[in-house]
Amino acid sequence: MTNAAVFRPKVVVIGSINMDLVVRCQRLASPGETLPGTSLQEIPGGKGANQAVAAARLGGDVTMVGKVGNDAFATTLLNSLRQAGVHTDHVATAADCGSGIAIIQVENSGQNSIIVVPGANALVSVDDVHRAEAAIAAADVVLLQLEIPVETVAAAVQLARRHQVPVIVDPAPARTDLPAEILSADWLCPNETEAEVLSGFSVSTPVDAANAATALRTTDQTTVVVTLGDQGAVCHTGEATLHLEAFPVTPVDTTAAGDAFAAALGIAIAKDCLPAMAVRYAAAAGALAATQPGAQPGMPTANAVDQLLDNYSPSQHLL
Repeated sequence: MTNAAVFRPKVVVIGSINMDLVVRCQRLASPGETLPGTSLQEIPGGKGANQAVAAARLGGDVTMVGKVGNDAFATTLLNSLRQAGVHTDHVATAADCGSGIAIIQVENSGQNSIIVVPGANALVSVDDVHRAEAAIAAADVVLLQLEIPVETVAAAVQLARRHQVPVIVDPAPARTDLPAEILSADWLCPNETEAEVLSGFSVSTPVDAANAATALRTTDQTTVVVTLGDQGAVCHTGEATLHLEAFPVTPVDTTAAGDAFAAALGIAIAKDCLPAMAVRYAAAAGALAATQPGAQPGMPTANAVDQLLDNYSPSQHLL
């Protein structure tokens, strides 16, 4: 991936745009418990916007499709995307509606808990997707998540497939009622919790993840990647199941590690990387994102990912 600047993949991200209200604390609060926080920050986020910024920093020519609200957060959210080089022609403003909000607790270990208020994200429609058809048809890859209406995600998968554009679905937040169109995307990349919800299998080890991935691979064209935090990632292509161990980093904030992973996976797929190489590149980006505070501010550059890949080579083996 060291020649990433030679070719700028066209990436379309269809998804959520949120303002993250991030509270740092010594540990996550239990139900009914009140704890002191150490800081509060307003940081642009949303899984869709995070992936768009990450893909742009990794060298992609990125178009965002989504909605912001008619409120004070909208300008900041749009500016964050534009400053990263993301095209926002397909980001609309919803009248009489606030922008999406995420309230995030981050403890000293880097673990987090998140509550999302969808706001304008709930209004991203099938029509919005079709208005972006020209951008989708010209794309090298489309990235999707589940913080916008599920029928919109399904329509985006269908439209991308019509134009033979590969689709990555990050099925977060997880839900059990996903239509077949979404589950048959070219790539599914859940974390262990999402893999449990979608497959019905308990996932705590790489072998568990392999079993869940096998269950989730409902079509021959789908590759499933289950991310496992400090246990790495498991990739199931149908022909083989590969476990890639984690990169040795110290996490500071894992909020957007999965978004960096999905974005980097998209960049690698757009460059026709083989699955093992694509997952390795994605894992490096996710690891680096976890070492920085905040969502979009912590997204790594292509140079940083290449440097990590040059310095470390986590073991990988077949399951």
